[in-house]
Amino acid sequence: MRSTVPLAGLLVLLVMVAYLPAYGAGFVWDDDYYVIANRTLRDLDGLRSIWFDIFATPQYYPLVHTTFWLEYRLAGASPQLYHFTNVALHAANAVLLWRILVNLRFTGAWLVAAVFALHPLQVESVAWITERKNVLSTFFYLCAALIYLRYSARADEGASDRWWLYGGSWLAYTAALLSKSVTATLPGALLVVLWWKRGTWLRRDWMTLTPMLLIGAAVGLLTVWLEREHVLARGPDWDFSLLDRCLIAGRALWFYAAKLVWPTELAFIYPRWVIDASLWWQYLFPLAAIVVVATLFALRERIGRGPLAGVLFYAGTLFPALGFFNLYPMRYSFVANHFQYVAGVGLMVLAVAGISRSLVGINLHVSGRRTVAGLMLAVLAALTWWNTLAYADAETLWRDTLRKNPGAWMAHHNLGIELDARGRHAEAQAHYRSAVELAPAHFRAHHKLGRSLAREGRLEEAIAHFELAIRLSPDERQFHSSLGEAYLRRGDFVEAEAAFRRVLEPPFAHAGTQVKLARALIGQGRIDEARRALDDALRIEPGHAQATVLKMEIQ
Repeated sequence: MRSTVPLAGLLVLLVMVAYLPAYGAGFVWDDDYYVIANRTLRDLDGLRSIWFDIFATPQYYPLVHTTFWLEYRLAGASPQLYHFTNVALHAANAVLLWRILVNLRFTGAWLVAAVFALHPLQVESVAWITERKNVLSTFFYLCAALIYLRYSARADEGASDRWWLYGGSWLAYTAALLSKSVTATLPGALLVVLWWKRGTWLRRDWMTLTPMLLIGAAVGLLTVWLEREHVLARGPDWDFSLLDRCLIAGRALWFYAAKLVWPTELAFIYPRWVIDASLWWQYLFPLAAIVVVATLFALRERIGRGPLAGVLFYAGTLFPALGFFNLYPMRYSFVANHFQYVAGVGLMVLAVAGISRSLVGINLHVSGRRTVAGLMLAVLAALTWWNTLAYADAETLWRDTLRKNPGAWMAHHNLGIELDARGRHAEAQAHYRSAVELAPAHFRAHHKLGRSLAREGRLEEAIAHFELAIRLSPDERQFHSSLGEAYLRRGDFVEAEAAFRRVLEPPFAHAGTQVKLARALIGQGRIDEARRALDDALRIEPGHAQATVLKMEIQ
């Protein structure tokens, strides 16, 4: 017990030092939607919306947004506190993982926790504020696992207080689900762990874990539905057959395993594979995965159940992110570093066990084994520090992504947005053009390029891109509004009127667009209709400054 606190403190210290660059980092990509532009963080009514309106936030993870709500009270839109919280949660997760492995009597428990803490593949989950959902849900996931394992041990002893522990595991599991629904895999993971330790399951295991499985499945299905209907993960980019999805899953399993073993060129966005069921070699990935599982199962009596348990934990925990369900990132890549945050533990345990046995096998002295472990952790910590630097700000992240993956159209598009915001319009336009060259159907890049061109007065080019964006996505009101503004500036008042009326099709009502419509009508000499449009604007937003001034001008 006396060694517990120093070793836990060392884990925390290692994490805090390895992630030092994160404390001075800014917001990147959708951190805007989660924090800066998240109106639910502004007041007490927003907190109510976080919990009781499933569409109020980008994803319905109320505990995550509650932590943001609390931090916004303390730090507003300053990113440092959000980053510190992510790092602290990651450190806590490393300590919890260590205690779970100690509870399971795994010899290399602390080293596995240290590898988890310092592995650079975890940087995306820690240095990206939006991935609070990963580090927070894992905290509750590991709490639930640790409490359940203690419940199971107390149940073996016939202790009467075990039900308090079971209730505690339920409470932590619920908190995990409310932070990220991928934690629904916990009951399956616990069944794998119990089989590893006992070689069988008890009736009690199924009776206590089946309700968790059912609740987890229900929450998971809600997330799948929200991903399609709210996040809009549907359409041609997600149209894959079951066979295609099996090919994606098989390749993803090997991809993450390779990055865990050799964590170089870690990118925020990886190239999106071309999935073609007519190519024989693409079947090798899922077939090889099946062969590995079958071989480990056949050898379980000879080499032990541990290797199979580790692989099953890895694959089972990854399952929700393997491509069988539509996720928004599948639009540009089938894999992302943060998907394996917890799953990688299964292979880390196997790797540490394998390395330890190898070092013992060559009769390396204890001090020598510690030196090897120290060097390995030092390399991982250095890689983590280096990869964290990429999250300094949005421009740095997108440039790092393009260096590693020049074909990332999403990175070109988002870098263009950053450069436009900084007034570097020529650079921004170059990246927008790269985005539409790489992904011609990327209507938002066409729109952004048009906006940037219009800002410089290049209206003909801008209109061409607005019209193309509308052809690709006719229902985007913003595209019609931008087109109307360009026509208005060019003096084409009839075309501008048509575009603004398209924006204002019921049930949509917007005071600013009514003012623009009024300007188009004034340009055609239709003053009475312009007054009515301005009256509508003032009904929608009483006291609207532009509507008030323009109405006075045409009196």
